[in-house]
Amino acid sequence: MAPVPCVLLTSCAAGFSEESLVADIIGTDQMSSPTEEMNEVRQYPWRIDNKYYSADVNICVVPSTGHITAQLAETIQAFIIYFDSTVKSGLEKVSAWLPFLEDWLLDVMILVCDRALETGVTRQTAQEWCIKHGFELVELNPEELPDEDDDFPESTGVTRIIQALNANVWTNVEMKSEQAFGIFNSLASMNHAPENSDDLQGDVPSELGAGSQTEQGRESGSVCNSQVDTIVDPMMDLDIRELASLTSGEGDLENFSRLFTKLQEMKGISSCFADKAATLPHEQRKLHAEKVAKAFWMAIGGDQDEIEGLSSEDEN
Repeated sequence: MAPVPCVLLTSCAAGFSEESLVADIIGTDQMSSPTEEMNEVRQYPWRIDNKYYSADVNICVVPSTGHITAQLAETIQAFIIYFDSTVKSGLEKVSAWLPFLEDWLLDVMILVCDRALETGVTRQTAQEWCIKHGFELVELNPEELPDEDDDFPESTGVTRIIQALNANVWTNVEMKSEQAFGIFNSLASMNHAPENSDDLQGDVPSELGAGSQTEQGRESGSVCNSQVDTIVDPMMDLDIRELASLTSGEGDLENFSRLFTKLQEMKGISSCFADKAATLPHEQRKLHAEKVAKAFWMAIGGDQDEIEGLSSEDEN
């Protein structure tokens, strides 16, 4: 029997209760007692069950890198780490995990704090770190909440963490429709495509944890391409998986609204300040738009042959 996938959850902030975050993710009423294992790893079973798929995963709480075993490492498919944003050195302890993450090559890596502070780790600093290393920053209690009057407010806090985990392609996923299965299958193939692929899959990041440019960017030596890859690619994979889940659903108003919201979010450029603003040069914005369009086409099951040769990269 295949091992159950694991969401590895850890904290490098003294006094933070990982169990409180686990309870928020799973739900207090559904949270069972942890399964105590050797090496102080506490394991909480969680059944993800949405209208697209179901999957059984474990949220594994570990004290530090020294508690990772080879057996546990084989099951890790998502990573969540809480850090202390009140001190300027808060990110230094997080960096101890980077060598492990480079080996694991996870698609979902989330950096969590209560809120970014000007007196400690600022939001800009945290976002720049996340972009460099392929993480997503989530503040549990952000200072500025999305405008309630905004037609397309962004998700924050635990809600965003749950969304990201629901959008992951788990190895034991049980799809609820053939359409959803086809979309998630195409996502899986994109996630594991070689970096130096010459086809469309090469435009989609296969290594969120690597935090590096694509092979194509290195070979071309293009400053434009490398900047776009560094800024955009680390977070593109999360957007693609969320698009896949949205496009595989029924044509109800709620699903359409969220799909439109996601497209609006992806339309902007994730700059080093993580603001979705088209402030980059024209060629960079154009390249990013192409990446989004291609990824969306693949997510909805489009034929790759129909869009080959349409990229401005192909023209160069």
